[in-house]
Parts: sequence; C-alpha cells; structure tokens
Amino acid sequence: TVRLWQARDGQPLYTLSGHAAPVYQVALSADGELLASASEDGTARLWRVRDAAMLHTLRGHAGPVYGVALARAGGLVGTASDDGLARIWRARDGELLHVLSGHTDGVCAVAFSPDGRTLATCSRDATVRLWRVRDGQPLRILRGHTLSVGGLEFHPGGELLASRSEDATVRLWRV
Repeated sequence: TVRLWQARDGQPLYTLSGHAAPVYQVALSADGELLASASEDGTARLWRVRDAAMLHTLRGHAGPVYGVALARAGGLVGTASDDGLARIWRARDGELLHVLSGHTDGVCAVAFSPDGRTLATCSRDATVRLWRVRDGQPLRILRGHTLSVGGLEFHPGGELLASRSEDATVRLWRV
C-alpha cells in the first residue's frame, strides 16, 4: 500500500491499495495532482491525489519496478525495472510511448530533467544513461562509477545531474 499523510498535522489522508507486492518508490507531480507508485509486482500505478482514485496500471515490465518519476512538464511517467529496461508512459491515459534499452543489468532509478526533455536512468551495470524523451533515443552514457548506481537527481536548473552508487561515491555530471 501507499499512504498519503497530511503534512501539517501528520494525520493520514488515504491508503492506496492495489499493488500485489511491496511498493519500492513513489513520486508526486509538481502540481500535487498525481502520485505514481512502483512495485515489486512488476507494475507502476498512477493515482489521483484529491480522491485517491487509481487512474492507470502501467504493465509491461518483466521484473520488479524499482523506480518511478513524473515529469514536471508534459504529463509523462518514467519507470525503471529489474528487467534492464526503462519505459516512458503518457500519464493521462497510461499509454506506453517508449521502451529504453541499453543497460546490461537492472535499471534502478529514473529522473526527468526539469524541462522534461531528457530522462536519466541508472543501473546495476554501473552506468548512467541520458535519453531524449521526445523519441526515446539515447543521448549519452556516463561512466565513472564502479558499482551499481541506485539514485539520480537533476539540479533544478537542469545543467547538473547527481548520481549515487554502491561504490560509496556521489558524482556530479554536467549534462
């Protein structure tokens, strides 16, 4: 389950049920309207925050979905899976737009650039990859970590990307 809490007083608002296995990550849209969840059950789900309605179940990954991200602009969802793939979906109808292949091991996390034009992925293969959102084409591979890369975050200005790895390093990349 996913639980939404009132920030000002810590009171629970909603419990979102539907996944058949543990939930690994959640993401809120910038406007607070949508919540996305990623689960070991191989799906991601999109929820409307105001009434806790489940809008779409995003199916297609052949393994647990470890990461999920919502683009600030453009209404897109990115997912990262143990199957070695990342996917880009349209939020309004749950339609699959692009399957991103190239990592040689499970994909651990995804992050959209602030302008929504680039998706970053990271993997147990020790790489970070950048993808053009418009057509799902690869842009660049960032190498430097020596072990699994498990987290990504774009700088609010979009010119920098931080990655964290099991090699006990955080790297800052110019994108």
